[in-house]
Amino acid sequence: MATIQGNDRDALADKEQLAAVRVAVDEVDEQIVTLIARRERLIRIAGTLKGDDAEVRAPGRVERIIEHVRSAAEKKDIDPDIVESTYRAMISGFIELELKVHKENS
Repeated sequence: MATIQGNDRDALADKEQLAAVRVAVDEVDEQIVTLIARRERLIRIAGTLKGDDAEVRAPGRVERIIEHVRSAAEKKDIDPDIVESTYRAMISGFIELELKVHKENS
């Protein structure tokens, strides 16, 4: 009967660890999607409450959000650049949605 030795054992352990990490990442992704769904519901409400497209785009508000999430990232000792780029992409998508909702309700 063959046994796993040295590098083979390390490679197997790495594969098992990677599989566990992937499961954990998938779980985090599910949580993130749940939070994005909550954010979308709130954005849809906001889109019905704003007066015009400029109020929807609100560049000053966007920058305050970015400052806030960068600060939160720094406090959690994670890369604020990654958080910022993620948020800018998400906000861009939500602005488009909010513009659509605003137009439908005007």
